[in-house]
Amino acid sequence: MQAGGKVAIFDGHNDAVQHLAEYREGGRDFLTRSEEGNLDLPRALEGGMVGGLFAMFARAERPREGDFTRTADGYEVRLAEPIDAAYARRTIDAQLSALENMVARADGKIRWATSVDEIEAARRDATFAIVLHLEGAEAIDADLDRLARLHSRGLRSLGPVWSRPNIFGHGVPFAYPRSPDTGPGLTEAGKALVKACNELGIMLDMAHLNERGFWDVVTISTAPIVATHACAHAICPATRNLTDRQLDAIKASGGAVGFNFSVSEVRPDGHSDPNTPVETIVEHISYLVERMGDDHVALGSDFDGAVMPLPLRDASRLPNLIQALRTRGFDEATLRKIAFDNWMRVLRLSWQ
Repeated sequence: MQAGGKVAIFDGHNDAVQHLAEYREGGRDFLTRSEEGNLDLPRALEGGMVGGLFAMFARAERPREGDFTRTADGYEVRLAEPIDAAYARRTIDAQLSALENMVARADGKIRWATSVDEIEAARRDATFAIVLHLEGAEAIDADLDRLARLHSRGLRSLGPVWSRPNIFGHGVPFAYPRSPDTGPGLTEAGKALVKACNELGIMLDMAHLNERGFWDVVTISTAPIVATHACAHAICPATRNLTDRQLDAIKASGGAVGFNFSVSEVRPDGHSDPNTPVETIVEHISYLVERMGDDHVALGSDFDGAVMPLPLRDASRLPNLIQALRTRGFDEATLRKIAFDNWMRVLRLSWQ
């Protein structure tokens, strides 16, 4: 517990890097409290957040229009096209430099973490810990040379794909209601990437990977199976969510699911409606805990990357979730697991 009774929270996923002032013109100063977006350092600290995985991600160079289709019972989004590798490398290099500049400017209030001991030391010192994550591996070539270089600069978590294909595998398109079984599994390059991440001690993230790719990772990986930001398909049958069989495999591996706050993945009706009560969120988390046990459920907000429910509209509101879980009957030991301890256990196993 932190001072003031807040539970210390380590978050499994955010997209704050996309909005850094150091990265793009008109971006936000992460060190200054804002009313825009979901995450900055002051609001994180207000909410008890002590660190998290910060995602670097290359958006499409020329976004398409007209990809969203409303269906009789939900929606479909046309699968995004592959992106150019050289463009992805430039983008990720720019985002990493922006993060490095922001951390340097923070004057000790933020520190990089490449081990669990460093995260726990940051927490003790009331310093915010950033773990570097890559969402979609387009910036990495098949020879995996850049994987080693990014690891040397602090990369400790990687999702082989976003919701589009690349040389390593196939992401799921956004759709509801739909199975996550949407295409072929990992390529040979993707299988080599899994092995290389295991050897380097880079955690592998199954969020956005299709179901056949998921099972390929289960077969190959020697590390716990992890989805940094996902929910239960049995509650909300969106492609991004995990079937009960996938949840069981994550539990069996000793892994964890970071519960995603994105309303269209949380709500049983799949609607992108921020007027989603905290009770709906608690029901969904409760299902995951009942299915997997309290050692395998964590938090992966997707702050600054998705539509948030109003009760959790920014990081300062995280105590609303903790209190709602308490009201539901979650004890303090379980809250500490979900908020912090489960990520530490999985990261320690993945990074050894």
